[in-house]
Amino acid sequence: MSRRIVYTKAAAADVPKLKSAHLEEKAQALIKLLEENPFQNPPSYEKLRGSLQGACSRRLNIQHRLVYEVLEEEKTVKIISMWTHYEALRDQAEDTDGLSFMLSMLP
Repeated sequence: MSRRIVYTKAAAADVPKLKSAHLEEKAQALIKLLEENPFQNPPSYEKLRGSLQGACSRRLNIQHRLVYEVLEEEKTVKIISMWTHYEALRDQAEDTDGLSFMLSMLP
């Protein structure tokens, strides 16, 4: 089952940083995997807790994570962030304006 991918404004703002750090291909591969099965293992994922409870993350590299939330009823995966580690994500997780924002730079 293919899922729709949507991006928060914060995740969309991460795209230029991904490109400059040469992480764009890795992010694209993970997003493609999320479209088909967001719970596929490997590559491993981590279920987050605290203010990001309900979200999951996968490594882009040692420092950066792709953080996402699976919206089962909508058959959608919401990309919350593609750059920083968890500390800076608390406010971004609530960014619902980005739900309708479709990013054309990544598949």
